[in-house]
Amino acid sequence: MLWSFCDVFSQQDAQYTQYMYNTLGINPAYAGSRGTTSILALHRSQWVGLEGAPQTQTFAIHTPFSKSRIGLGLSFVNDKLGVATEQYLNVDISYTIPVSEKGKLAFGIKGVLNILNVDFSKLTIGDQSDPYAYNIDNRFSPNFGLGLYYHTPNYYIGLSLPNILETEHYKDGSPVASSLAKERMNYYLIGGYVFKLSENTKLKPALLTKYVAGAPLQIDVSLNALFREKFRIGLAYRWSAALSAMAGFQINENLMIGYAYDWDTTSLVNYDSGSHEVFLRVELFNTKVNLVSPRFF
Repeated sequence: MLWSFCDVFSQQDAQYTQYMYNTLGINPAYAGSRGTTSILALHRSQWVGLEGAPQTQTFAIHTPFSKSRIGLGLSFVNDKLGVATEQYLNVDISYTIPVSEKGKLAFGIKGVLNILNVDFSKLTIGDQSDPYAYNIDNRFSPNFGLGLYYHTPNYYIGLSLPNILETEHYKDGSPVASSLAKERMNYYLIGGYVFKLSENTKLKPALLTKYVAGAPLQIDVSLNALFREKFRIGLAYRWSAALSAMAGFQINENLMIGYAYDWDTTSLVNYDSGSHEVFLRVELFNTKVNLVSPRFF
């Protein structure tokens, strides 16, 4: 039972297969980079069929600020795992400078407000005197993060640290002086390149690498194709974890929908029916001509 507690309350960042459409969630320097007001709603159900499996909902909006080099972002994340539920409210600010004819480098800072709830009454606890079995009710903690994001019309690379403070969550009145949960620093490196194969076809390989102390290095590689600026299909592989299929459709200039399915490549495949992820993106008030093309990220 003690092992289950440790696994549940590792408090690491929520995982997304379609992170390339939710870049603001991992890098504050992305705020405003699309030159439009971009709104995203995303839902992820992970390891469907496994009791207590993660479920995540995200709502995010970001936009360039007037005609300045500043970008602003705001997002809310609801993340549920077992008997733990967390909400995150994130505020992002970026500042972009041109560094070449086509390249731009953005610096970003993220402010985070976190609320954690843990209800041990939902578990069957053999030892009722276990000092760790104390509920956490609306445990509030602040945090902040930093990011760099360089992009041209054809490629991008980003480095970020969304949570810098390794804050600990305690239960008031607990007889032990150990944390039930701890935010650890998650280091992200992302990159991608868009190849124009023809007037109607583009191909984009992309990479996400995440490092967390005490956990295996996470490497996500993906390959997406865009046809006629409308249809997107792709495959992704999360090293030693999952194989994913993705599809998206640009309904019009402002509206896009997407879906991803993960097949586990670990022993979990015997206990769940995979993971599902859907999103809706709305973009308004374009400030750039031909925003969707050639941008594919």
